[in-house]
Amino acid sequence: MPDETVDAVVVGMGPGGEYVAGQLAAAGLDVLGVDHRLLGGECPYFACIPTKMMLRGSGVLAEARRVPELAGTSRVWPDWTPVADRISDEATSGWDDREAVSRFEATGGRFLRGTGRVTAPGEVTVTTSEGEHVVRARRAIVLNPGTEPKVPPVEGLADTPFWTNREAVRTRRLPTSIAVLGGGPVGVEFAQVLARFGTETTVIESGPRLLSHYEPEAASLLTELFADEGITVRTEDPASGVRHDGSRFTVELASGERLSVERLLVATGRRTDLRALGVGALGLDEDADTVEVDERMRAADGVWAVGDVTGHGAFTHVSVYQARIAADDILGRDPVPADYRASPAVVFTDPEVAAVGLTEAEARERGLPVRTGTTEIPSSTRGWIHGPGNAGLIKVVVDTERDIPVGATVVAPSGGEVLGALAVAVQTQVHMAQLRRMILAFPTFHRALESALDDVDG
Repeated sequence: MPDETVDAVVVGMGPGGEYVAGQLAAAGLDVLGVDHRLLGGECPYFACIPTKMMLRGSGVLAEARRVPELAGTSRVWPDWTPVADRISDEATSGWDDREAVSRFEATGGRFLRGTGRVTAPGEVTVTTSEGEHVVRARRAIVLNPGTEPKVPPVEGLADTPFWTNREAVRTRRLPTSIAVLGGGPVGVEFAQVLARFGTETTVIESGPRLLSHYEPEAASLLTELFADEGITVRTEDPASGVRHDGSRFTVELASGERLSVERLLVATGRRTDLRALGVGALGLDEDADTVEVDERMRAADGVWAVGDVTGHGAFTHVSVYQARIAADDILGRDPVPADYRASPAVVFTDPEVAAVGLTEAEARERGLPVRTGTTEIPSSTRGWIHGPGNAGLIKVVVDTERDIPVGATVVAPSGGEVLGALAVAVQTQVHMAQLRRMILAFPTFHRALESALDDVDG
């Protein structure tokens, strides 16, 4: 394969990389997109889309089990097959990216399957099945390498057939029992899905609580709900050793307790190998966890980075947001600089845990004078009407000096949708007086915001 020169080379074709590459190609640039994985990245094949299909299935089961309390009689027999079929047939096309490649090539770009590595300023070497291919970029290199599951250094773990999210998404048979290492968003979503389909589930979190980056009230509520659903949560008792005897895992905890389970799911975070990406050739720290970018996504001269690798959140919506900025900057369109103060995040458990802006602890760490207001969803009219499955809360964090909300958390059915108004308020820095004058539709979960705002005033 001969070497070549293009206008732009995009290393990593996840949602952000695909967007940048498509925009540059549509603008008439000669663009080469490079990825050794499926075009589209983790989200459509192993994360956002298939896992939400799993959660949809488990949510239907939960609602069916609530029928006796609300509307009659029901008996539920979980069956994973429809979920597995939907993931394979509808979401991933059997984990085949030909349609995605065709969609990208229709913009005028070209796709090369291989592993891209920066080997000099303005140069990327791609290792393909046919050998190495050197690509020189006249105008831009865009880095969107995505992440790989981070496997903790637990004794014996690396030698066992553990699952990550990728194996769990592909499975056509659920285990009878499972231990989930990690109580972050990925861990808790999978835990609830598996438990609702009949798997005996234990979550092992090394820290003091689930969802460590969210408000502690949200974590406490979710832990209580997990207990009600039969999910065991072990905090501050990390795994110290793992063994597999050919059929079952034995997980030894720091406390000395041993768990015997059919499967082990590792959900302890994500990582990017910057050394393998070759950022040292750009003068960047290849031993760092992330690539530092400015407000226009510039990482070095002629180099932009978007997505997880920038450290601004492992979310598709952040990656695409950054991709718009990077594409505009490369094309000389003078983009609006990046602003993350109202970056939202949603954990799609039941109830959903949604957050925007700063938590109370983060605001205080920054020295902001804050007050908070909290209300319980069951005490709202809509929560009371909803009945079973109505657990939740709304918490608002207010900067009292500027009289504006700087953060909020919603735990509720459809909590991610309820978060919308609060995200707008944090982004636009709406004054509390204006928020209090809003007319909120009755009876909605959204309307519980009034009580949270009242609570700010004591």
